[in-house]
Amino acid sequence: MTLLLHRGAEECDYARLHEVAIPDATPSHVPLPHNALVDMTKYALGYYGHEIVEEHHGITKDGMRYFGLLTLKSPYGDYTDTVGLRNSNDKKFPIGIAFGAQVFVCDNLSFHGDHVIRRKHTANSKRDLPGLVAEVVEPLGEYRKSQARTFDHYRATALTDRTADHVIMQMFRDDIINVQRIATVANQWDNPEHDWGDKTAWRMFNAATFALNGRVAGNPAVTQRLHNVIDGVCERIAA
Repeated sequence: MTLLLHRGAEECDYARLHEVAIPDATPSHVPLPHNALVDMTKYALGYYGHEIVEEHHGITKDGMRYFGLLTLKSPYGDYTDTVGLRNSNDKKFPIGIAFGAQVFVCDNLSFHGDHVIRRKHTANSKRDLPGLVAEVVEPLGEYRKSQARTFDHYRATALTDRTADHVIMQMFRDDIINVQRIATVANQWDNPEHDWGDKTAWRMFNAATFALNGRVAGNPAVTQRLHNVIDGVCERIAA
């Protein structure tokens, strides 16, 4: 999970969110309590069968901005999915919810994910937001199934060391990893620090994400380029 908090924010527990005062509403801006965003998202996730196994919350010192991450247990394998939340009661940014295997939420206004929704703070948004959250969460199950099929395909695709070398260099050419990370990916391929199974596309995918570490969070487009490379080698081997 990547909840990046700078000097303007600090991590807090869920109970602290209930204590944060919100400003008065105006005709054009209706503040939303931070805990309300968390509660309606957690309710929708639970209703549609998603199990939350970890959560992190952060607020700015004045309590006006909120950032959160919820980790979902995967019923398909030994990995997790992530939900990112963002709220601002000082008109700096709209209410935001993001879903994906990699979600980045930061108090410098960065907000990235595979599926993102944003809604301005208006009287209508306060009324419509529970339904909007439910509409977005409902298809999440199918998205997670699709992701699980992709990961199963990676696990089933064996790679030779020679093919692995080509994949690593393709990652470099596609600006997924820099020259300094080439050795890290290669080392994780040969001697992984975690149990990623045999020499398959799954091991290569995890070796790359291990080497990338924070870069995936800072630039989520890297995740898609990585999938493109791994998907491409899987297709060539299957052909």
